[in-house]
Amino acid sequence: MSKGGHIAVIGLGPGGAHQVTPEASAAVAAAKWFYGYFPYVDRLELRPDQVKVASDNREEISRAQAALQKAAEGERVAVVSGGDPGVFAMAAAVCEAIEAGPAEWRDIEMTTVPGVTAMLAVAARIGAPLGHDFCAISLSDNLKPWETIENRLVAAATAGFVIALYNPISKARPWQLGKALELLRAILSTTTPIIFGRAAGRPDEKIVVTPLGEADAGQADMATCVIIGSAETRVIERGVQPALVYTPRFLSAQGAKA
Repeated sequence: MSKGGHIAVIGLGPGGAHQVTPEASAAVAAAKWFYGYFPYVDRLELRPDQVKVASDNREEISRAQAALQKAAEGERVAVVSGGDPGVFAMAAAVCEAIEAGPAEWRDIEMTTVPGVTAMLAVAARIGAPLGHDFCAISLSDNLKPWETIENRLVAAATAGFVIALYNPISKARPWQLGKALELLRAILSTTTPIIFGRAAGRPDEKIVVTPLGEADAGQADMATCVIIGSAETRVIERGVQPALVYTPRFLSAQGAKA
């Protein structure tokens, strides 16, 4: 039986300290043990009595298991994620570990603290590209077949969704984004706006808007969220002011027929 511990799965936002919610800050202050991927744990400014337990990427399940075991011992534990913990992050890993783990882990009190996820941070910087129906797809094929990703990309683009692409490219996966753009060019107009949003909210932020026909996978890295506009997405040029990209709340007659 659990000894009264608690586990909080906390979203730290896209990277800027100003984008950490008050609820997340309070949850950090209340915990003693902190488990997470090295870069996320390093963002925490902890007291001397608080303990960091950092681990590498792709160790989500072992990280979740270690955190749950510590919570089962009666400790107040935090598992930290960048962005929102429920979007391609640690909340699902913790739930998975609970489902497969010992019965006592199901007795642990658990709180999930939401955070600003990358697509929302990028969208806020450029206007309102998520103003109508949208979806999020991870291009990582570490946990699902690439064929499944292709099918989802084609289905989403054909259905008229704006698509936010997470995990677009890495040293180990250098080709997926290029292939995704190739697939999308067969469905969408070459003038469709593509937003490359890197490190939104951080000092090294870079937001670039380019038409699909000119989009290059080399414009992205693992710190980038790529937003693919739909046939309805528009760009408003504003002279000396930055352009706005938005997807209207209503569906045009042409879009309704698609």
